[in-house]
Amino acid sequence: MDDESLEGKQPESVAAVLKVFAILQALAQRSEIGISDLSVKLAMPKATVYRFLQTMKTLGFVRQESDSEQYGLAMKLYELGSKALVNPDLIDLAKHHMQMLADQTGETVHLGTLIDSEIIYVHKVDSRHMLGMYSRIGRRAPLHCTAIGKVLMAWEHPGRRDLILADAKFTRFRDKTIVDRAAYLEELSRVRAQGYGEDREEFDDHIRCLGVPIFDRLGQPVAGLSVSFPTFRYDEAAAPKVVAMLHAASRDISAHLGCTENPLDLDKAVGSKPRTVRRTKA
Repeated sequence: MDDESLEGKQPESVAAVLKVFAILQALAQRSEIGISDLSVKLAMPKATVYRFLQTMKTLGFVRQESDSEQYGLAMKLYELGSKALVNPDLIDLAKHHMQMLADQTGETVHLGTLIDSEIIYVHKVDSRHMLGMYSRIGRRAPLHCTAIGKVLMAWEHPGRRDLILADAKFTRFRDKTIVDRAAYLEELSRVRAQGYGEDREEFDDHIRCLGVPIFDRLGQPVAGLSVSFPTFRYDEAAAPKVVAMLHAASRDISAHLGCTENPLDLDKAVGSKPRTVRRTKA
């Protein structure tokens, strides 16, 4: 990407906007980066990069570290992005439950939603231990090998799920990653039947995750809630207790989002056989 390709024959104002977003996207790929590296990465003159960074810093969208003089994204961008959530109250409703789950398990808790054909972590509470799962708010992760991705797809309407998975890439990340679509659909049936999703070291080495869906007023899965464990702290015998805590949190959050007929309870009532949820008009 260079100045000429960015600008083309666009008006100067449009070219400036393209440069701003190119810089923001580059910053999103690194926690911190300097002007020289940004200049090389984007093929922009250092003076141009500096000018835009200083303007974005003044507006509060970019931060600069005083010791290293490197730049990174500021929380104001996260605040802006959070307003794009389909359910803007989701994070506020989930915060207390996530903190309680982290306190009770001692592990990292994530809240994730669908974006394109991936999930994006929109909130997290870190493990109290030194060693836990690495992640950050805004990080994307695949649908096919994460607990949150699995629960979002397991309870999704089949037609929409097919459209979403049409663009999904079944990339192998670890030896246990499911890379076949047919096998993945079988996995989703198991997830739906048991009422929760699992990541069995499929995305990150030595990480196990348990996840459940969160539903909106139409009974549609709008988010996933998960607890992540290093394998050496994961206790198979204690997993049902963690799932029960996740279910309780999910039911309360879903109820506050207007879900009156929770699919988790409906599936259980019919012997874990998937059931079509009655939808009401908006």
